[in-house]
Amino acid sequence: MRLHKGGGIFLHHGFQIKEKGRRIRNENGGMLKMYSFKETDQRPYPLPRRPWVMTQVWNDLLFLHYSIDPHILRAHVPKELEIDTFNGKAWISIIPLRITGSRVRKMPSLPGISTYIELNVRTYVVYKGVPGIYFFSLDANSLANVLGARAASALPYKLASMEFKQRNHEFYMKSVRTGAKDAYQFEASYERAERMTELWPDTIDFWLLERYCMYSYYGKYILRGDIHHDAWKVSDVKAEIYQNTMLAFLPDNPSMNEPDLLHYARMKRFLFYPLKKVGEAKVS
Repeated sequence: MRLHKGGGIFLHHGFQIKEKGRRIRNENGGMLKMYSFKETDQRPYPLPRRPWVMTQVWNDLLFLHYSIDPHILRAHVPKELEIDTFNGKAWISIIPLRITGSRVRKMPSLPGISTYIELNVRTYVVYKGVPGIYFFSLDANSLANVLGARAASALPYKLASMEFKQRNHEFYMKSVRTGAKDAYQFEASYERAERMTELWPDTIDFWLLERYCMYSYYGKYILRGDIHHDAWKVSDVKAEIYQNTMLAFLPDNPSMNEPDLLHYARMKRFLFYPLKKVGEAKVS
């Protein structure tokens, strides 16, 4: 099918960040020096107090967004997390991307593990008033990164066989999860438009993309991992999806066959902050 729709774990005194040429302060009042990150107005809450611990660059992202009845989604999201909605609808996003420059703070990027391919499946939640992301799965083609991320973040990373190709503005991505009883597969090509645009607050585009934390579980504890990046800029994108079984965990729903909204983003550098316990799971 061919689609074309418009619109498209840390930070501290030691790391540098700049907003419109000025120094800014974190939530503890500490001064932050200059770095490549320039915008913070888009954040729903202040920058974390503690130093960042890891950085990555996300490249050539395709966002495939699907609206869904929140009641259908409820059984697949931990009950402590409120399902976030926009105009009464919940959303799931599938995001293929390339990761480069992945490294731990004060360490260089290591050959063989700093660059890899990833495929995320996520939804949007709120916990104690803080909006964020809940991942159903994160497939990657690097065993070292899969094992490391599972241990460090308690996120559901899965090993997959993947390929990613690019020619000018055209991209191709294929992923087959390794060792899965029911093979989760994704294959698509996409072509981005030239013009990149900013996102406007109070729009579905802004609501979907401008998220600054992720939630996971470790035993009985609810964990939150804060992140930071500049405001997103996206372009229109044409996508042809050849195969997609990444939503096979949901009940059969014809409305999920085609995405309701697509975005393309060229590149975004991320800072990841230490995970922190923010609550406990309720025992039934």
